[in-house]
Amino acid sequence: MSGGEQQMVAVARAMMSGPRLLMLDEPSLGLAPRMVDELLAIVRRIASQGVTVLMVEQNVRKALQAADRGYVLERGRVVASGEAQALLHSDAVRQAYLGVA
Repeated sequence: MSGGEQQMVAVARAMMSGPRLLMLDEPSLGLAPRMVDELLAIVRRIASQGVTVLMVEQNVRKALQAADRGYVLERGRVVASGEAQALLHSDAVRQAYLGVA
């Protein structure tokens, strides 16, 4: 199976037990951009069904586009938090993590 297929199976296996919380650690790691979009669409659908999703992700733009809230960590400390859209448009976050001046 491809990396994307393996991630989808892992998420499906986790959902079979009917969790209230789904924890994902770097779900986009090593995936093609199309598979990342597909996986995050599934994560959004899971969240819309009432499952809390806690996702650790280095792809800041994609993660914040999929999230309701975000927490930005730097060296293990929370340096920013709030609504995902506000963080996505925050100058500090954009400069530090998205390469936007």
